Amino acid sequence: MTGGAPECAALAEGLRAVRARTGLSLVALAERTAYSKSSWERYLNGKKPVPRQAVEALCATAGEPSGRLLALWELADAEWSGRARLSRPAPQRPSVAVPTDAEDGAVPRRARRGRWPAVVAGAAAALAAVTALLAVTDSDTGEPTGLTASPALDPAPACHGTTCDGMDPGRSFCGLPGRADSLGPVHRTRTGTGVEIRYSSVCAAAWGRIWHAKVGDALELSVVGVRPRRVVIDSPADTGVYRFTAMIGAPDRAGLRLCFTAAGETDPECFHA
Repeated sequence: MTGGAPECAALAEGLRAVRARTGLSLVALAERTAYSKSSWERYLNGKKPVPRQAVEALCATAGEPSGRLLALWELADAEWSGRARLSRPAPQRPSVAVPTDAEDGAVPRRARRGRWPAVVAGAAAALAAVTALLAVTDSDTGEPTGLTASPALDPAPACHGTTCDGMDPGRSFCGLPGRADSLGPVHRTRTGTGVEIRYSSVCAAAWGRIWHAKVGDALELSVVGVRPRRVVIDSPADTGVYRFTAMIGAPDRAGLRLCFTAAGETDPECFHA
């Protein structure tokens, strides 16, 4: 067990909430990340310390900003590593009144106040600061800004250019927040499904993304001279989450074409970058 620290419990709860929004089973989550089904079961239930990369991979799979969960991860990691315990002030024993002999006529000294009020006040201030960090919102949108508790480094991409061809954007860390963006506009198909071309300059690779799809829908990304990459929505669990094609490495971005084929149909809707 990772312990009953509130910071660890808060992280596990946050991970479960994001995983629930993906609609993915543990098996499906393991297929889309570099972590096994049993590892995810332990992470989500607070039985094992979670790697930072696993938090980022879950957020990338869900298509959500990672800032809030990474802030929680920093606090939980401090508990797992023992840094939090080392930084806490040692409790001070309160002084006890010293009894005196009444015959001396001396007045008993009052017990000195211990440092507990100061310790409690300090802990409360620290908790308030953490709460404020996690609650920071953009003044215009009211959405979390994605601030993190510390500038921890992202994992290095697993590929670049042609070496990314055919690889998964999540497992290769090319699709992490801040590493990829839309290449051209987001498109709505005639069935209401959203599709777009994603591109990572860090990895020099592109892929297709689809959401609000139906079972049987298909998405294909292609460019002249390279094998097309295709994904088919084959499970109800995949209809409410982002799904991705494999990547095309070092593509001619101007020549990229994304084609959507609705379930039961043969004529695709195609869009260019």
